[in-house]
This record gives sequence, C-alpha cells and structure tokens, in this order.
Amino acid sequence: MAKTPNVISLAITGASGACYGIRLLECLLKADIKVYLMISSPAKVVIATETDWQLPSRNDQIKTYLSQQFATNPDKLEIFTRDQWMAPVASGSNAPDAMVVCPCSTGTLSAISCGTSRTLIERAADVMLKEQRQLILVPREAPLSVIHLENMLKLAKIGVTVLPASPAFYHKPETISDMVDFVVARILDHLGVEQHLAPRWGD
Repeated sequence: MAKTPNVISLAITGASGACYGIRLLECLLKADIKVYLMISSPAKVVIATETDWQLPSRNDQIKTYLSQQFATNPDKLEIFTRDQWMAPVASGSNAPDAMVVCPCSTGTLSAISCGTSRTLIERAADVMLKEQRQLILVPREAPLSVIHLENMLKLAKIGVTVLPASPAFYHKPETISDMVDFVVARILDHLGVEQHLAPRWGD
C-alpha cells in the first residue's frame, strides 16, 4: 500500500453519483486527512437532486454543515470555489499529495485531458499532472462515446488512474450503501488510506 497522504484535493462534479463523492469525503475526514474540497455548480444541483442534503451557499457555512454531518474536525476541511485562484491547489508550489475527482463528469474529463484550466477544479488537476502527483478520476457515464474513451486513454497513458464507478457484486451487497462503499474502498486503496468498507476478494 502507498504511503498515506496528508492532504488530498477532492472535486465533486456534475455527474450522477454524488453519493460516491460524499462518502469518500466522509472517509477521508474520519481518517484525519486534510481535505481541500471543490464542488462545481452542477454538482450542487446533482447533490440536491440525488440526496436529502441542502448545501448552504457560503463556503464557511458548507464547511460547518459538512463537519457537523460527519462529526469530524472542521480544521481538516477547506472549501474552495470555482474562481478562487489563490487556493493552494492552484499552484505546484503548494500542491496536495493527491487529487480525486469523484464523480467525474465527462465534461471535466475532457477539460482535464485538454489542459484548459478554466476553473479551479481543472487547474487543480492540471497542477497534479505537471507536478507528476497522483490523480484519480471516477467517471460515471454510460454508454461511453469514442471521445470519452480517447480522453480516458490519453490520461491513463500519462499516469492518471481512471477508476469508473463500477461496483462489484461478489460481496453480495444488500443496500445501495454497500455498492457505494465498494467503489469508495477501491479509491481509498489507491490513495493508500486504510479502509474496512468492503470485503476483499478471497477473504
């Protein structure tokens, strides 16, 4: 297992599957890892649609809300907006140990592949690429077009981990949470964060 990171950037974008990003955030905070969180505007719409959560509008309120929801240390969470270019994640001089985009919309995937850096999420991912640090993308889309596949291949060739939100069934999941935890467990494994969310093959 890789060395446990001290600081992780987590971007939640507008693909369906907000539950994956929310559960990953909870696990990272409970593992006492510092999280730089970025939530895109489409992601906030998806969160409101797919969950019972109503995120506040201001960053400080979101921080308090999430820390209370997970009963975790608020000092371990920092939230940045789309155009907050002075955020640590915007520069290689203060880059986090790893970054996860979960879920990753195909629009975000395309932007990262092309290096457009129009938003803080895109710039943060670009920083991870140029600094050769760990970047994990968790796309949730079906079916996949040739464009999607080409973007994934392009990024995989330069070391990005493309980890689709594809839960397995050998552990006989009984709830949606069981299926979500399987995917989150695989992400945590790749980050080097200890987890006991789902049984491992052969255990």
